[in-house]
Amino acid sequence: MPDYLRLEAFRATPLVREPFPHLIVSGFIGPAALAAVNADYPKISTSGSFPVDQVEFGPAFQILLDELESDAFREAFEEKFGLDLSGRPTVTTVRGRCDARDGKIHTDSTSKIITVLIYMNESWRDAGGRLRLLRSADNLNDIIAEVPPVAGTLLAFKRSDNSWHGHEPFAGERRVIQFNWLTSEGNRQIAMLRHHTSASFKRVLQMILPNRA
Repeated sequence: MPDYLRLEAFRATPLVREPFPHLIVSGFIGPAALAAVNADYPKISTSGSFPVDQVEFGPAFQILLDELESDAFREAFEEKFGLDLSGRPTVTTVRGRCDARDGKIHTDSTSKIITVLIYMNESWRDAGGRLRLLRSADNLNDIIAEVPPVAGTLLAFKRSDNSWHGHEPFAGERRVIQFNWLTSEGNRQIAMLRHHTSASFKRVLQMILPNRA
């Protein structure tokens, strides 16, 4: 199986510890792998997050998903964040589009231990849609770091009560894979139920109002 994820680049990137632990890795997925994964990326016509078992994709995308679930990936994060993630349940969701209502400031739910975002847009010129790590809950300009959703970029952070993040409004294609380690299997089941219900509703809405996507 090819190695799509550049774990050596991840290990070489220092962890920023304040105000909450995070790191950003450009080129986490190499150019050849990016082309293959993007060619096999799920076709998503509505905004929102979809569980990977609710979308269709090709074999290169499956290889990427398998690497996210690998021991090597988990061990790299354990070493970087100083955590024991063995036995922790995981959830992977995928986005294809963004609408102007997305991007509100939040910290992620308490059920999440670590959030991993891998961006897949080939380029990004818009001022909106660039995820900002923030120092506060009510100011999008109180910026720690800003991350354009350019293909192959990884952003990872440890969820905490002050892990604020959000972005300026954007409507259009914005490809991102989200991977989380969760605190318990019960929380994983709740998260999957919520995502599956949301995905089903969005499909019905798309059939009824195709021009609203």
